[in-house]
Amino acid sequence: MALGTERHFGALLTLVVALAFSGCAELERQGQLFSVPTPPQPEKPAPARQENRASVQHKELLAQFGGEYQAPAAERYLDAILVKLAQASDTPGQAAYKVTILNTPVVNAFALPSGNLYVTRGLLALAGDGSEAAAVMAHEIAHVTLRHSALRAEKEREAALISQAAGVIQSRQKGEEERSKQRLSVASFSRQQELDADEAGVKVTARAGYDPYGAARFLTALGRSSELRAALYGKRKESMGFDIMSTHPSTPERVSRAIAFARQIGAPGIGQRDRNGYLAAINGVAFGDDPMEGYVRDRKLTHPRMRFSFVAPEGFLLENSSEAVFGVRQADNEALRLDMVRNPPFDSLEAYVGSGWVDGLLPSSVKKLEVNGLSAVTAVARAGEWNFRLAVIQSGDYVYRLIFAVRSLTDEADKRFIESIMSFRRITPEEAREAHGLKISVISAGPGDTPDSLSAQMTTPNRPLEYFKLLNGLDENEALAPGERYKIVTE
Repeated sequence: MALGTERHFGALLTLVVALAFSGCAELERQGQLFSVPTPPQPEKPAPARQENRASVQHKELLAQFGGEYQAPAAERYLDAILVKLAQASDTPGQAAYKVTILNTPVVNAFALPSGNLYVTRGLLALAGDGSEAAAVMAHEIAHVTLRHSALRAEKEREAALISQAAGVIQSRQKGEEERSKQRLSVASFSRQQELDADEAGVKVTARAGYDPYGAARFLTALGRSSELRAALYGKRKESMGFDIMSTHPSTPERVSRAIAFARQIGAPGIGQRDRNGYLAAINGVAFGDDPMEGYVRDRKLTHPRMRFSFVAPEGFLLENSSEAVFGVRQADNEALRLDMVRNPPFDSLEAYVGSGWVDGLLPSSVKKLEVNGLSAVTAVARAGEWNFRLAVIQSGDYVYRLIFAVRSLTDEADKRFIESIMSFRRITPEEAREAHGLKISVISAGPGDTPDSLSAQMTTPNRPLEYFKLLNGLDENEALAPGERYKIVTE
C-alpha cells in the first residue's frame, strides 16, 4: 500500500463497495493483457535525444512498478532468450534487447524501442517454461517492430485534444463521459494491435527454436489467474468508468488465435520448452507483495515500512495494492478499504471527518476514541442501500482511513468492525526487521506426491491447492509425474 493523496471523497462511500469487490487496478492488469501502453515514441529521434528519452522512461517505469528486482540467474536466462529472438526476428541485424525485472506481483511485460525490455516478477511466477517466457517477450518486441507505439501516440494526441475541448465546453461530469468514450476508441484500436503482436510473436518464437504453443499456454494461465482472483475477491459490482476488459480481446479469443497461429507452423510437440532450465532460473524469486510495502497473512496486514499492522474481521479476504488495501467477505456481501494520507489540514480528527470527506455522514455518530495508544475517531454513514462504519487513526505524520461497507449495520456486524478497528497498532522496529516475504521454491515430486500433498507445503493467503495448480499449469484432475519439478510458494 502506497501513500494516498488527499482529495475530496464526496462519492467514496458509494464507490467503496465497487472498489473493494473489484479488487484493484493491479488485479485488472493481471490476467488481462501482456502489455500496458508505453509512453509515445518519436519515429526517428536523434541519438542523443533517444538516449535521454530512454533514460527518463526507464526511471519512470521503475518508479511506477516498484523498482528493479535483482535476480541474476533469471536475468541471464531471459537475456539468453532475447539473443535468440533477435537472431530470429525480421530484422536480425538489430541489437538484442536487455531485460529488467520489475519488483511487482502484477503480471506484465513491455518493451521500448531503446532496447529495454521489462518483465515483472509476477510474470516470472506465472510462466511455466522457457517457451512461455519467450512468447511474452517476442509479443512485446513485436509491438515495437510493428510501430504500435507511434500509431498509438497519434491516437493519444487526438484523445488529449478532445479531452481539453470537453473540459472547456462541458460540465465536469460530461467531460468525464467524453474522455471515457475517447479512451474506449484508443483501447479498441489497440485490440487489433494485440492480436497482430500475438501472431508476430508466435512466428518469431518458433524461428528461435521454442515451442510456438507457449503463447497459448501462457494466455490460458492468465485467464485462470483472473478467474481465481474473481472467485476469491468478487467481480465488479458496478461500473467504475474505464473498464479494460470491455475494450481488449478476451483471453479465450486470444488463446484460440494463438493456437491457430501455432498450428500454421506445426503440430504440438515441436520446439523447445525448457521447463527445467526455466524453473532453475526463477527458483527463489520473490512471490506476491513486497514485504516492505505491506503483506497479507490470513486476515492480517503488516506494513513494515510504515510500521503498523491490522487484522480484518473473520471471513474477510484481503488484497494489498499500490493505492489501498481492499477486503471482501462475500458470504455476507461486506467490503472494506484501508488507505492513508499525510496529515490533512484540520485542527482535529473530528473536524476532518466532518469536513465533507464522505457523503451520508451521521454527525451524531462521530466519536473520539483511542486505538492502542493512537488518537482516532469513528463514525457511521449511510448512502443508498449501504451502511458504513468508518474510522480515521492518527499515527505520526499520517492519518489512516478505514471504511467498512455492509447492507445492514447490525449490532453483530458493527461489533466485528469495531474489533477490527481496535486491532490497528504500531509495530516495533524489531517486528519490522523480522518481516519477510514469500518466494518461489522448486521441488521434485516423489512417487506418492499429489497436488494436495505438495500444495500443503504452500504458504499463500488463500486457496493453496488452486494456486499450486495455477502456477504449474495443471488441469483439474491432472496427476503429478514422479521426478518432475514443480513450483510451490514458501516463506
